[in-house]
Amino acid sequence: MKRRWFLASTAAVALATVGLTTACGGSQSGGDEAAGGGEARGGVLTMATSADYPPYEFVETAGGAEEIVGFDVDIARHIAEELGYELEITNIDFNGLIPALQAGRADFVMAGMTPTEERKQNVDFSEIYYDAKQTIVFQSGGGIASPEDLTGKTVGVQLGSIQEELANDLVETVPNVKLSPLNRINEIVQELKSGRIDAAIIEDTVAEGFLANNPDLEAVEIREDGPAGSAIAFPKDSELVSEFNRVLSEMESSGMMEELIVKWFGDRAE
Repeated sequence: MKRRWFLASTAAVALATVGLTTACGGSQSGGDEAAGGGEARGGVLTMATSADYPPYEFVETAGGAEEIVGFDVDIARHIAEELGYELEITNIDFNGLIPALQAGRADFVMAGMTPTEERKQNVDFSEIYYDAKQTIVFQSGGGIASPEDLTGKTVGVQLGSIQEELANDLVETVPNVKLSPLNRINEIVQELKSGRIDAAIIEDTVAEGFLANNPDLEAVEIREDGPAGSAIAFPKDSELVSEFNRVLSEMESSGMMEELIVKWFGDRAE
């Protein structure tokens, strides 16, 4: 059965910078407590992410040191400080994020994650904090103007992502589409540039960075109906959900999130 998608409207909000330091692949806090129930271990909140998704989260190298930065990271820093926690970040593949929550290896996940009904069966979500659109990325001159033009083509998607779910829906309606799931967005782009895949489905805000650096690529938007937008994921029944929602609401009403959206998305902000 084909899933229906929609792009929900999101109130734009933003945040002031805060002085929490997050290292790439930061270690998790000690102790045997599970991450659920809002009881962060030792006053530390552990955030799991897949840092291959600019501008949401990506690894920046400066002076020989690696640091995970981005839109989601700035939001997480602010929330942690407002709630009185230190923040640690662990970097894993996207399809391992929800299992990390379920296993108690993280207190929350921020990774541009869409709160689909399937995911809601396994984790809880905050309110949506940002909306985006999906695009088909392909080599210039590829002649792709709509999903129907993917007939007989191989399409790259990130494992466990909303884009993989969307591509699975396309398989049901577009003939002879073959999917090529990969762990990292940069791997998908390299496969596309090398000609090993014909197209890829990537969120527009993420695709823009790759398009800017690769003039041989172009993209078209996919019109959607159904679950959309990014939310923060938590273990089931985590008390952190209400606390995070409160801070997100304050960020929205104060205009802080709007500033952050402009910082990371520029003219894409609404």
